Amino acid sequence: MSSTKERRAIRHLRVVEWWGGAWRWVLTAFAAVAVIYLLLDRGASGGAVMAVVLAAFIVAASLTGSKPLAIALFAVPGLLISQRIGIGGTDLSVSDAALAAAFGTALLLGQRPYSTPLRRLLWLNLLYQFATLITVIVNPYLANTMEWFHAWLLVSGALIVGWALGAAGYARLALSLIVFTACAIAVVTLVQAASQYAVGNFGPAAPAWPIPMHKNFVGTVFAFAAIVAYLNPDWVGWTKGWSRLAFWVLVAATVASQSRQALIGLMAAVIIAVIRRSTSRRSRVLILLLLIPAAWLIISMVVEQVQSQNQHNSVFQRLDWFREVYHFWRESPIFGHGLRYWYQPGNLPYQPPQGELEVLASSGAVGLAAFVVMWVGILLVLWHIDPRFGTLAVAVVVCRLAQAQFDLFWVAAQVSIPFVIAGVCLGAMAHEQRADEEAIGPPVRMAAGPALRVRR
Repeated sequence: MSSTKERRAIRHLRVVEWWGGAWRWVLTAFAAVAVIYLLLDRGASGGAVMAVVLAAFIVAASLTGSKPLAIALFAVPGLLISQRIGIGGTDLSVSDAALAAAFGTALLLGQRPYSTPLRRLLWLNLLYQFATLITVIVNPYLANTMEWFHAWLLVSGALIVGWALGAAGYARLALSLIVFTACAIAVVTLVQAASQYAVGNFGPAAPAWPIPMHKNFVGTVFAFAAIVAYLNPDWVGWTKGWSRLAFWVLVAATVASQSRQALIGLMAAVIIAVIRRSTSRRSRVLILLLLIPAAWLIISMVVEQVQSQNQHNSVFQRLDWFREVYHFWRESPIFGHGLRYWYQPGNLPYQPPQGELEVLASSGAVGLAAFVVMWVGILLVLWHIDPRFGTLAVAVVVCRLAQAQFDLFWVAAQVSIPFVIAGVCLGAMAHEQRADEEAIGPPVRMAAGPALRVRR
């Protein structure tokens, strides 16, 4: 038998084995979903979604023996789901549950030691956490304490999850799961937009099935995934055709969502990418020209709302909120009113729609100063690492920071996703460095002893 036929036979056996294993796990997952759904209290919120989440956790846990980070990998698509689940009065998003499960796995089974850039990022976040701990002590209520741990998980926990996946050699798979999941949601969004446009409704589009999502949530998620697809780092290794298709699908869905902050964040990230990448002048001009329609769309929507003089649209409503939050902050300017103060009776009943303003009202001037130091430090650390890995990390973090200037900041997936991606970049860099060191081998040491003299 020729070598070509042998390779075909081996490939056929591998495909059969893979399909057999995949089919067994599909059956296991289906059985787990069915059993868990039947056992769940029908009164629980998000019962069907919870059944899928628990089933995925069971399947991933059973794989942990052979794949230590299976739970973290299974959790990656869940980071993009904002649906709420709960039993017995608890309220938890799928994204938070997935991040918590992945963090536990990464902390116990992830590789050590952490790289120097990652440790610096963790220390910067710890500085902010220390500043807000004072707020927790000054304003003692349960939601304040819970949010303190939640905020740490969204930044440091996400970084550790991404690091563990990248350092273990799963960088490509992790980023592929993020982009593929975002593309699936984007297709649903585009179908929803087409159905709206067909009946003359040209308003924002967002998925209504199978899971309802808000336009600003899906818009920011599409922006993060579009940045990954656009940069397509060489260590990820996607084909140009696939990355371009994913990028334009995600951009189209972002435009259809009409999320202004998502478009602004995407524009900021693309500008960072163009500055840091060694692209041709023609490519830079082309990309910058593509930003003009996005900028025009944002400006036109804002101008239209201002000219309408509708005091209840998003522009005028935000201006009213800014004034109210400012006066509310002046009642406790140093340490703020506590994290998640809007859930407490007697306080303003809404989350401030701007990042720094939210931190100022929640944790006061002390918390805002630490917040600024944290973000400046994070950007500096990521900017100074190898651009092959650092460009993507800087771009997604800048995207989130730009988004937060025009909308809520501390919102589950919208914070955790960019930091997971940044952690993957740092882990992938450490994985490549370790592989290079292993290929070179340990340094050769000369044996101690007197030098040999050569007789002439």
